[in-house]
Parts: sequence; C-alpha cells; structure tokens
Amino acid sequence: MNDTKIDLSKYHNSLSRRHQIIRLLWGIVWGLLARPLPRSLGLGWKRTLLRLFGAKIHPTAVVYSSAKIYFPRNLIMDAYSCLASDVDCYNVDVIHIGANTTVSQGAFLCTASHDVTNSLNPLITAPILVEDQAWVAADAFVGMGVTIGQGAVVGARAAVFKDVEPWTVVGGNPAKFIKKRIIKE
Repeated sequence: MNDTKIDLSKYHNSLSRRHQIIRLLWGIVWGLLARPLPRSLGLGWKRTLLRLFGAKIHPTAVVYSSAKIYFPRNLIMDAYSCLASDVDCYNVDVIHIGANTTVSQGAFLCTASHDVTNSLNPLITAPILVEDQAWVAADAFVGMGVTIGQGAVVGARAAVFKDVEPWTVVGGNPAKFIKKRIIKE
C-alpha cells in the first residue's frame, strides 16, 4: 500500500464563490418555478428563466421541466433544438446545441472531469458542441471536448469520448462507427 501523504492545503476549488451562489439560486428557481410544470406547458416561461440566468436560447428551443442544467450561462440552444426529459446538462463549460437537434431522455452531456495525472484531481473542463440536425439518443453519454458533427446520430446508451463525424451513426461503449446516415426525402 502506498503511504504517500497528499498536501490538501494546495487544493482550491476553481469555481468561485459567486459561481456557487448563482448555481444555488438557479437550483432553487428551476426547482420551484419550472420543474413542477408539465413538460408541454410553460415552454416560454422556462426559456425566460434560463435567459434570466444567462442562457442563450432561441425562441423555438424546447427544454423539458425535468432536464437538469448545471449553469445556464454556459448553455446555447439554437432554433428547434430540444433537451428532453431527464437530460443531465452538466455544463461547467459551454454546451452548444445546434438547430434542429434533439438530446433525448436521460442523456448526459458532461463538460467536466478531473485531472488524474495530478494527485489532487483538480477540475478540468472543455466545451461540447452538438451541431445542427444531430440526435443524441436516450441515455447516451457525451464527454468533455466532444463535437457531434452535423446530422450525426449517437445511439441509445452510447458513450462518446471522441468527436463524431458529420452524418454518421455511432453506438456502443466506447462509441464506434456503425454506418453513414443517409436521409431519404
């Protein structure tokens, strides 16, 4: 067993006290004023609450009441984008959801992790971009720094740790190429 002592006095939370207070207030506001609403009611109200806390939300974007948004100021949603029920949007860094894009129920978008090369495991972050016409299916995980290309599909329960090429379908853990996405019109 390794008896190495770690000097915890060198560790500091990289998120400011102000950031923590805003998150606390946000949690209270969303919990009281949005979560109790049925998912199809109050869409404009939910967008208004998100905007009050700094989110950039297109007037046609949809956020379900049960979605969890960690820090609204780091959320950008374009036209006709959707965060479905029980999506966990852990946006310590920016998450940008493109136009005509759906993030389905239970998906987890995670912009933060910890530096495992440092014994204090400090917080590290990187943005997530889900481009236009993409679909992140149910219970999928998208890790920090990932870009889901235009028109790409991340299959249900997939775990994505690397960029996904445009107009491809990926699945599995870790996510692997399944096929090209071809649109029949």
